[in-house]
Amino acid sequence: MNALTIEEIKQYLAKNAIKPSIQRVRIFQFLKDNPIHPTADEIYHQLSDELITLSKTTVYNTVHLLAEKGIIQPIHIEGTEVRYDADFSQHAHFKCLNCGNVHDLRISIDAAHFPELKKYTLKDVQLLLTGICPECKPKTIN
Repeated sequence: MNALTIEEIKQYLAKNAIKPSIQRVRIFQFLKDNPIHPTADEIYHQLSDELITLSKTTVYNTVHLLAEKGIIQPIHIEGTEVRYDADFSQHAHFKCLNCGNVHDLRISIDAAHFPELKKYTLKDVQLLLTGICPECKPKTIN
């Protein structure tokens, strides 16, 4: 699901029993088009100029609804901070300790790589790695 049109998003939301209001459509579209793992506050700040009737409450209610319906997933990066991701492919997250950005890492987590997993049935994997991203590495001293 990349670069979906507004109409495709409306149909996708409706298929998942979500009334496709313009706010819901734009919030979902923002998450699909910007894999930056934003918080609800960040989504609000990015869309509030465009959607002048958008409130923080609407954003919070929408991300909770989308997560409840399994269309996006909440990601707990640190403490109580919740970010949102519309990418359900298997991947890990890397948080840069310098700039704070969260990057997707395409890795496979399965019994072939982790033999001890053979006795378990995986339903979800959330792996967080921290360090310095390539963009910040030249700016830091070890």
